[in-house]
Amino acid sequence: MNIIFFGPNGSGKGTQGSILKDKYNIAHIESGAIFRENIKGGTELGKQAKAYIDKGDLVPDEITIPMVLDRLKQDDCKNGWLLDGFPRNKVQAEKLDASLKEAGMKLDYVIEMLLDRQIAKDRIMGRRLCETDNNHPNNIFIDAIKPDGDKCRVCGGNLIKRADDQDEAAIDKRHSIYYNDVDGTLASAYHFRDLAAKDDSVKYFTLQGEKDLKSVTEELISKL
Repeated sequence: MNIIFFGPNGSGKGTQGSILKDKYNIAHIESGAIFRENIKGGTELGKQAKAYIDKGDLVPDEITIPMVLDRLKQDDCKNGWLLDGFPRNKVQAEKLDASLKEAGMKLDYVIEMLLDRQIAKDRIMGRRLCETDNNHPNNIFIDAIKPDGDKCRVCGGNLIKRADDQDEAAIDKRHSIYYNDVDGTLASAYHFRDLAAKDDSVKYFTLQGEKDLKSVTEELISKL
């Protein structure tokens, strides 16, 4: 089972991806990790990417897409993979689509997590980290995991804010790229939506991100 998963920061896409990884024994591949692994490993593609990154430039698709394809061919992807965080724009979607077909790699599902932009922003800014255990979920904007004042809802430990969660300008910049349905990330999702409308072998479906974690998981599993 091979999946591309779309969703804005704050939608819970990463959490659902981890659940699918464990349930179906597939590789959960985040685009940022692909860059880090190649650069750390000193691969030829990693060296080329690092040269752009060191100059503050975007890594061109001619390097990024082969890097993604190489990752999808690794042993841990034999049972399937879930690609998270790529493609980020319409051009990348078109190139990835063509490259997957050229490599003979079948795409089974494309999933889009639906979430209002302001709610996504609130969720990011509402996240609180428990100093005792960062895995204890606390968010001042989500009733199911709302903390007890300034204390962790799970263990009563002190809560802190992540600096990047409070950077409104950075959040708005990321969301402006994601919610752009002309040539941004949503446009790339819609490329695959249009593909699925013409090709029965690819299934495209949406999830309602406003629901609680358990409900989203149940809806996701029922559609796979």
